[in-house]
Amino acid sequence: MTAMIRTLAQWLDYQTLIHPKSIAMGLERIGAVAQRLGIGKPAKFVITVAGTNGKGSTVAFIEAIARAQGLRTGAYTSPHLLHYNERIRIDGVDAADSALVAAFERIEQARGAGTDDAIALTYFEFGTLAALLLFELAELDLAILEVGLGGRLDATNIIDPDVAVVTTVDLDHQDYLGNDRESIGLEKAGILRAGKPAVFGEIDPPSSLLRRAYELGASAIRGHSDYLVEPLENAWRWREPGFEIVLPLPAVAAPAQLDNAAAAIAALRALPIEISEAAIRNGIASARVPGRLQIVESDPEIVLDVGHNPQAARQLAQWLRKHPKPTRAVFSALADKDIEGIVVALAEQIDFWHLAGIDDAGPRGLTGEALSARLADLLAPDRREVHADLAQALRAARTNAAADERVLVFGSFHTVAAALKTP
Repeated sequence: MTAMIRTLAQWLDYQTLIHPKSIAMGLERIGAVAQRLGIGKPAKFVITVAGTNGKGSTVAFIEAIARAQGLRTGAYTSPHLLHYNERIRIDGVDAADSALVAAFERIEQARGAGTDDAIALTYFEFGTLAALLLFELAELDLAILEVGLGGRLDATNIIDPDVAVVTTVDLDHQDYLGNDRESIGLEKAGILRAGKPAVFGEIDPPSSLLRRAYELGASAIRGHSDYLVEPLENAWRWREPGFEIVLPLPAVAAPAQLDNAAAAIAALRALPIEISEAAIRNGIASARVPGRLQIVESDPEIVLDVGHNPQAARQLAQWLRKHPKPTRAVFSALADKDIEGIVVALAEQIDFWHLAGIDDAGPRGLTGEALSARLADLLAPDRREVHADLAQALRAARTNAAADERVLVFGSFHTVAAALKTP
């Protein structure tokens, strides 16, 4: 059978058509194709990162510290902001189109495309397999895998990690993970492995998560307990019995980033490899994560954040309280999110809301009018304005904001991506 020659863009469009559902959790399909491809462990060591919020930032801190130590790294994250290639990095460099296309061609053959028993992979499963193939070819010291959704049934869970990290657990994706923290925590506990270290980044993880670690004999390393995070004046201290280090503040600004950076340090120190104090300092200082309280303009100040659930909104509110300034929100969100909970968390810190729709998310998209209708009981008519799209909303906010005001653009990766594309 002669393979069809496709560009990367064509491959990505094609992948959305193969499986009837955009999200179809389970390891049977991807596991079968991975076996046909002969995929093994993608690096000498693997760290898998799950959590409701903070996954991408924690991956970035782990990656930056490891690279500062001189380790050859691979990082797999999702979703992307502007280019699909952002999802797969090797030694800090995004995967090339040609490498991705070559990996997709191998996956397409392995799944039996064109045959009666072809395995229907999802878009995310294609990407996960491509990352694992490219990581194996690169002969890495460390692979860092960000869980896409949950943990137990996420595609990344076909790989056994040497260290598992769960950053935070809160309400999100309830249709797939459950309606309370205990249920969601148990789903995320699916990445834990017997006898392997498990880092829990928040001060009060669900008991279901801790219980599963104990059942497996996984060594639980708890933030604010087994290691401590101590804010200082223009610095912070990471401390565990027998070791402590004073560190620069992360360039990534949100209050939760100290916990994310601390969990990254704990995860690397749980591996049987040397991580120097200099590497930790340099990694914390150099880590960058686009779209996390990213200031892109001044006069007026324009800040971008991908926060898309109530927990992330509470973090945004905390940051806004610490940096008071009249603030306009440019807000759009996916239809299946707790939009009302997000707005409630931020209502006292936002003076005016520019609402916009998302038109590039398929059935999960939401028009500006529909978004405004959902918020009618929370936002008075004189506090909100509806716009046709994000670009129009951002231009209106920028035009109407005074020089001493802030424009906060947030609500989803789609929202921030649209803002980055708006001149």
